[in-house]
Amino acid sequence: MIETLADINWRLFAIVTLNGLTLASLYFIVASGFSLIFGLMRVVNMAHGSLYLLGAYVGFEVSEATGSWIVGILAAGLVVAAAGAALQVSILSWMQGQDLRQALATIGVSIVAADLMLAQWGGSAYQIALPDAVSTFVPVPVAGRYAMARLMLIGFALVIGIALWLILNRTRIGMLIRAGVDDRRMLEAMGVNVPLVFVGVFAIGAGLAGMAGVVGGSVLSVSPGEDARYLLSSLIVVIVGGMGSIPGAAIGALLVAMAETYGLAYTPTYGIVYTFAIMVAVLAVRPQGLLGRAA
Repeated sequence: MIETLADINWRLFAIVTLNGLTLASLYFIVASGFSLIFGLMRVVNMAHGSLYLLGAYVGFEVSEATGSWIVGILAAGLVVAAAGAALQVSILSWMQGQDLRQALATIGVSIVAADLMLAQWGGSAYQIALPDAVSTFVPVPVAGRYAMARLMLIGFALVIGIALWLILNRTRIGMLIRAGVDDRRMLEAMGVNVPLVFVGVFAIGAGLAGMAGVVGGSVLSVSPGEDARYLLSSLIVVIVGGMGSIPGAAIGALLVAMAETYGLAYTPTYGIVYTFAIMVAVLAVRPQGLLGRAA
């Protein structure tokens, strides 16, 4: 069967759309952790991209040593969650409410972490091996055949998003987190250990970044510089979607990733411009973000 030019164009459009959804899923998983830390706790963690890259490297090493991708992603989540908790306790807890000092301190942490990871793993790109069950292609309408791993990433992001929304809005832990942000002194007067709650939230946000690093390193690759890329994308996603809003992070990730993917596919010269154009437009109309609360 001979494909017409219209068929080829539609197939290209479908593949680009699926690539955009895949990238949006990855952006959302990374940004959801950043949204918890930056949006709910008001902590400016500029080392979030470093946590993503650390998780990718840890996942690579563990999966290579054990031969199990699942063990790799769990190990990355736990190790990076512990690193995030240590960062919160040792540095950021002493600067609560001091945004500029937090930003400068975590920028310093990210620079040191980047150099340490470069010294340990070098400048080469790594690919984390996926399980055989998902290392296949499946038929997709219009697009033809598409990688199952990328479709799995979309499902993984949906599970993470639903779980986070339920935890924050339907559990006592979520109530304590939101109350600690709105009125910390009142919560402390009720006998709740607010610093411990915040350490737990920071650990969860860091763990999500670490797990995202393994997923991203499996579908894409792991290499120096990815930390800055995903820190920037997380900042834009949270600004567009609204601080502390998980649905907002999902919408922001979708807008940013689709604009980036379509732009690079059809107008490569200006692809990155569309992302910042969306951010500027949202800030002009709703400074608090699409689903963020007004200050």
